[in-house]
Amino acid sequence: MSRAHVDHRDLVRFAEERVNLPKEKADEFRAQARRLREKLEGYLAEHPDFALKKMLLSGSLAKGTALRSLNDIDVAVYISGSDAPHDLQALLNYLAEKLRKAFPNFSPEQVQPQTYSVTVNFRGTGLNVDVVPVLYAGLPDWRGNLISQDDGSFLETSIPLHLECARKRKQAQPTHFAQVVRLIKYWARRMKQEHDGFRFKSFMIEMILAKLTDNGTDLSDYPEALQSFFTYVAESNLSERIVFEDYYQASTVAPSADRVQIIDPINASNNVARLYTAQNAAAIVDAALDAGDAIDAALKAPTKELTVHYWQKVFGSSFQG
Repeated sequence: MSRAHVDHRDLVRFAEERVNLPKEKADEFRAQARRLREKLEGYLAEHPDFALKKMLLSGSLAKGTALRSLNDIDVAVYISGSDAPHDLQALLNYLAEKLRKAFPNFSPEQVQPQTYSVTVNFRGTGLNVDVVPVLYAGLPDWRGNLISQDDGSFLETSIPLHLECARKRKQAQPTHFAQVVRLIKYWARRMKQEHDGFRFKSFMIEMILAKLTDNGTDLSDYPEALQSFFTYVAESNLSERIVFEDYYQASTVAPSADRVQIIDPINASNNVARLYTAQNAAAIVDAALDAGDAIDAALKAPTKELTVHYWQKVFGSSFQG
């Protein structure tokens, strides 16, 4: 298997130049979220009975798996109190009203309810922060009910525990776990752009790779790591249930007829892939087969031109080797 034309170091360079969110931009985004949190904490110090109790950075920026294309950040806000509505739209309007009180220097149009969150716009930087409400009743580990962006239902979650799950896998394979997640997310983003109806959300990618990591897959060589991921998806046909035992026993997960079963590591009753149909799964498996075949061909190609051609089948024309 030839590595003369494109090897691990070439994928590292491609990731740094095309895939990863630059460190200075990530730092800027985190600082903006920190300023928002500090403003809320200052308000809470003066209003301890205020319904908003805690603000936490979440999503890919918090996990260190953000892509260069990131243009907004996710923040979870914990809402406590019996007066908080459980109707989705009413809850978002309620959250927007509370945020406007906590941040009186913001104009009303800078704090706007969306479908599943409230967007706070910073005029100075143009950055949008998507604030997602979590209904909180005092449970340990900041467990609360989050609005699912799949269907608007409420799901028990814990932002700190989710971040801890990601941190464990990153510590097991420093640098490589997060980087391979980003490379696969970049591939999936390209598939969504080129194929109508293609679905493969980032959290599912993270969970599949986390399971491979737990099972001993070495991610330190990126061509091999990518091939391991695509081979698993293709050979499993996404028919194997993926369960983690960080916070509960696998035996507590109830039987299910869902086509794809990737169980939330925090909530044993939440299949994060429950809305994926047989057609959705087939599209992912077919795309993984194509990507795996392209990598195999790239690693055997006799010329640099042909090698780059095959890698472009995975990452698009921006990949130049």
